[in-house]
Amino acid sequence: MAAQTAGSPVRLAAETWESLFRAQVAVMRKLQAAPAFKTLPLNEYDVLFTLSRCPSGWLRQNELNDHILLSQSSLSRLVERLEKRGLVERKPVPEDGRGVQIKLTEAGWELQRQIGREHVRDIVTLVGPALTAAEQQELLRLTEKLRASVTAR
Repeated sequence: MAAQTAGSPVRLAAETWESLFRAQVAVMRKLQAAPAFKTLPLNEYDVLFTLSRCPSGWLRQNELNDHILLSQSSLSRLVERLEKRGLVERKPVPEDGRGVQIKLTEAGWELQRQIGREHVRDIVTLVGPALTAAEQQELLRLTEKLRASVTAR
């Protein structure tokens, strides 16, 4: 469906959102079907990836929840599965009896790196032929601007 840029701001905003959402869904479906995620589902990899970017190594579970697309109860079950597989470690937050901190184990780090390398190659294979480097920079700028505006509200 071709974008209709003329018309009301409401219609343009709705069409822009729909296009962004459908593009994201199409890309995610391709990435989820890639061989990189035969070992570990994408949502579990997302947790490993998010933890790998944490400077201190530990991240509170509620902070982790802010960075991924799962409900708190789904995240709790997912973290339990990752812990049983030896990919993450959990411990109580000393100053908060109800809080839980999570970090990657060595096995979690290794699996994240292994899948991550393959995942990046898959992303390049999808995005590279579709968008020039300048278009990728512009898309990055626009999506960061959109995210910053939404999270500031």
